[in-house]
Amino acid sequence: MGAHRLWAHKTYKANLPLRIILAFCQTLAFQNHIYEWVRDHRVHHKFTDTDADPHNSQRGFFFSHMGWLIIKKHKDVMVRGATVDMSDLKQDGVVMFQKKYYMILMPFCTFMLPTIIPWYFWNEDLLTAWYVSMFRYAWSLHSTWLVNSAAHIYGMKPYDKTMSPTENKLVSALAIGEGWHNYHHVFPWDYKAGEFGFNRYNITAGTIDLFSKLGWAWDLKTVSDDMIRRRALRTGDGSKVFENVAQTITHTDDPQDTLWGWGDKDMSRDAVQCIRQFNKLRDD
Repeated sequence: MGAHRLWAHKTYKANLPLRIILAFCQTLAFQNHIYEWVRDHRVHHKFTDTDADPHNSQRGFFFSHMGWLIIKKHKDVMVRGATVDMSDLKQDGVVMFQKKYYMILMPFCTFMLPTIIPWYFWNEDLLTAWYVSMFRYAWSLHSTWLVNSAAHIYGMKPYDKTMSPTENKLVSALAIGEGWHNYHHVFPWDYKAGEFGFNRYNITAGTIDLFSKLGWAWDLKTVSDDMIRRRALRTGDGSKVFENVAQTITHTDDPQDTLWGWGDKDMSRDAVQCIRQFNKLRDD
């Protein structure tokens, strides 16, 4: 919700309290600091399944799952990564604060707090609290990594059969909505990261909706039914059945495949005009 949908893809905007909460949760996850996570993810979207992709699924399940984290990055990842615009992250005080103090914040948030809280407040055995904390950490890691591995290998491709990302229900359930990956790679600026919201294993989308109602999140970007239908009919694998979708095509251009999200310099004006924005509360 934070590093991925807010900072990597800019699918919505958030006020300072929400950004601080999301930065805390991202620190708790211990998957590198926000700046590095976003840079790698934007490169992944721009150069999917090439040597410039940090977790290139063409190199096998293990590599895309976790192997990429334990070996030296391919030189193309570094070269191409330098071309991805990160200026928005550099201007975000929350992101840069976390980056600067990450090696202090991470051990405290990831290991100390989850262990000390149950031990102090309800007299849990300290060793038990530690092992449960480690289980939580391992579970969250592998649930996230499955998006890069399983959701690039197993599942249907209703929106674009030419790319590796798939729609994977199990991954969506484990990663609270991040497994609708074929849709996400076709439409990376959609705050739902899938065609459907909370009712389709997408707790993250429901949480963003909740904060939108509270006024903490706004400018939620999504995709029109017409754009979805047109793209699926043109490049999908035929697995999608259209119901309650307008049959009139009002636009002729589809979004590009190699975009990291909203604000990508390669995003066409036609694609921008096809995007729907909800709860646009303010201009900023």
